[in-house]
Amino acid sequence: MYDLIIRNAMIVDGTGRDAYQGDLAVQAGKIAAIGNVSGTAREEIDAAGKLLTPGWVDVHSHMDGQATWDPLCSPAANHGITTLIMGNCGVGFAPCERSDEAHDRLISVMEDVEDIPGTALHEGIAWNWESFPEYLDAVEAYPRAIDVGAQVPHCAVRTYVMGDRGTQNELATPEDVEKMAVIVREGIRAGALGFTTSRTELHTTRHSIAMPGTYADENELLGIGKAIGELGGDGIFGLVSDWNNWEEEMDWMKRLSIENNCQVNFVLFFREESDWPRVQAQLDFVRKAREEGARLIPHVGARPVNILLSWDGTINPFSFHTNYGPLSVMEHAERLAELRKPEVREAILAEDLPLMGDAFMDTIIGGYDKLYELGDPPNYEPGPEDSIAAKAAAAGVSPQAYCYDLMMGNDGKNVVYFPCFGYGAGDLSRQAALLSDESTVLSLADTGAHCGVLCDASIPTQMLSYFVRDRQRGERFRLEDVVKMQTHDTARCVGLLDRGTLEPGMKADLNLIDFEALQLEAPHITFDLPAGGRRMYQGAKGYVATIVNGEVIMRNGEYTGAVPGALIRGPQAAPQHAA
Repeated sequence: MYDLIIRNAMIVDGTGRDAYQGDLAVQAGKIAAIGNVSGTAREEIDAAGKLLTPGWVDVHSHMDGQATWDPLCSPAANHGITTLIMGNCGVGFAPCERSDEAHDRLISVMEDVEDIPGTALHEGIAWNWESFPEYLDAVEAYPRAIDVGAQVPHCAVRTYVMGDRGTQNELATPEDVEKMAVIVREGIRAGALGFTTSRTELHTTRHSIAMPGTYADENELLGIGKAIGELGGDGIFGLVSDWNNWEEEMDWMKRLSIENNCQVNFVLFFREESDWPRVQAQLDFVRKAREEGARLIPHVGARPVNILLSWDGTINPFSFHTNYGPLSVMEHAERLAELRKPEVREAILAEDLPLMGDAFMDTIIGGYDKLYELGDPPNYEPGPEDSIAAKAAAAGVSPQAYCYDLMMGNDGKNVVYFPCFGYGAGDLSRQAALLSDESTVLSLADTGAHCGVLCDASIPTQMLSYFVRDRQRGERFRLEDVVKMQTHDTARCVGLLDRGTLEPGMKADLNLIDFEALQLEAPHITFDLPAGGRRMYQGAKGYVATIVNGEVIMRNGEYTGAVPGALIRGPQAAPQHAA
């Protein structure tokens, strides 16, 4: 007798093969049989008319804190994510000295760089660790619904080894580098999937200082890479960069990969349309480097880099208006009551735009031709006619007035969409091209981060509901290819060969989906993090069941209370009889 049989499903198995009708049986957390399954089970699910896929694997999250208190790593599980990888962009919480000052230092970096409320992190994190292996033990001890994997973060390592010198981005000495290498080796031996660093000036602290490690030289980076190589290449080197000197950076990445038999995962994003030739050149570099033996994996996003503007979020178009200032510190209900007063609205709208001379900020304040109503269901590919400027002109009102009234909708929870980087083409054609490239991996959801302005954990749902089913402004993707993108391909790029396809012996991490009903919900700010911390939350409709290790953790969008998830320690081998 099996533990579970799912019958009559349309199976999309993650390999890229055509979908087919069939059954799937689960025994002891593994896929026991697939196709035409006979026999009985303790539980059977009739999946007629539904898709059955592997669970989604999210390789770019910032759940390093939340994973120690939230079994669902919400909203990951709400979007069918059954495995997520944290420790990205060089930020995390271990190693860390056992002192309030050291804890505050790492929390402040995470708060400033990833917009995760510091109050929530202070309240939620138990800090029952110092070393990275101890951190893994703490993560492993907490009951969880989904699987999580961790990477060693450069920021924490550098701060732990160098103290204030590391925080101030001073040059590391050979002794510093060796100490960092020891910590990275220790972390990977204990089960970290790799090491990550940040080389982008977008990641700055409240004191306008780039986060530790941003300006690390080649000796430091290659010294840490050598430590990974000494472990037999059993680990990944990951980074995000501004790519100001992309050829120089790609060259050391290639050398690091070849010399240490090490995979290098890197974030490939662009700001302006003028950057597109550089992106194409980097992809060409990756292909040529592969011929020389390098393993360079570009991680790309399905959406432009974007922020969601709202009354309760981190920022909105009226944040810098003098008459809005007193309202910015109010609680939601009090602020909303004030915003509803005609005299308050009139006073805010009567102000001249408080422009700053900074293109990014001035777009938020008054660039209404580049700001959009996100809508319900959300539209992440708006055209010029969808801009607030165009909508306001059609309505015969000022863009400011239109935006104000738009944000007041849905009890003051409506959001404004600002695709700030990577939307120069005015559509998602650039993202589609990157996703279609054979070298790339779907990534960059930033799950758990940028809480006041973002919820890109919802990308897996968008990939199916929009890119496969609903898109009108460009070509759609084949269903089987999109499933493979966020199961097989993502799992393989972080060394997890035991999941991501529906084959006998593989982990029984599954999604049962009502494809026609699958839909993103409108995002909105909630205050459900520890200490009442805020976050942008976005749910989904259409997930009939999400299953981890053979147990149903979500049923029709509701958590079952099951905790079959685990900490992933190191790369996972494929079962012998799986492809």
